[in-house]
Amino acid sequence: MNRSLALLPFAALWALIAAPAGAQQVDPAGSELVFVTTQMGVPVEGRFQRWAAQLALDPRMPAGGQLGLRIETGSVAFDAPEVTTEAQRPLWLDTARFPQAVFESTGIRAAAGGQYEMNGRLTLKGQTHDVAVPLSLTQSGANGTAVGAFTLQRADFRIGDGECTDASLVAPEVQVRFRLALSGLPTP
Repeated sequence: MNRSLALLPFAALWALIAAPAGAQQVDPAGSELVFVTTQMGVPVEGRFQRWAAQLALDPRMPAGGQLGLRIETGSVAFDAPEVTTEAQRPLWLDTARFPQAVFESTGIRAAAGGQYEMNGRLTLKGQTHDVAVPLSLTQSGANGTAVGAFTLQRADFRIGDGECTDASLVAPEVQVRFRLALSGLPTP
């Protein structure tokens, strides 16, 4: 028997143990992680193609919720291959030295009408900062979609040092947007 196949049940068990209690399943096919930066006044959209999220959120008791997100920074992609290659270099994401970015929530609180505010710590390119992420949850039975967006300051994460700190070349803000297609939500 192939040793990798023999280890599959243990890997599945580890995933269940590592997942927060009440965790929802995130469907990668219906989910996305996108960011928009502005270069010389023109918005440029990129995305991460490989990432994993674990969300445990009971809409009736959001304070006990958790979100963990791990992103493979080398999976960054733009429409232009040369921009993708540039984004992986040390000046920008330095994907060789920092192959992962991580977000771990520290708290979730409810607002009105399916809206939540999630606070957490984002580690990117060796720098960790607190971020607040507003998110909305739409639900139909046990399925739903969590959508959120926030803005980060790229200088906080040492993204684009040197002449690229000139805001007329590359804007200092980067908007991050995500959509998580979920199953296994507690029904109201």
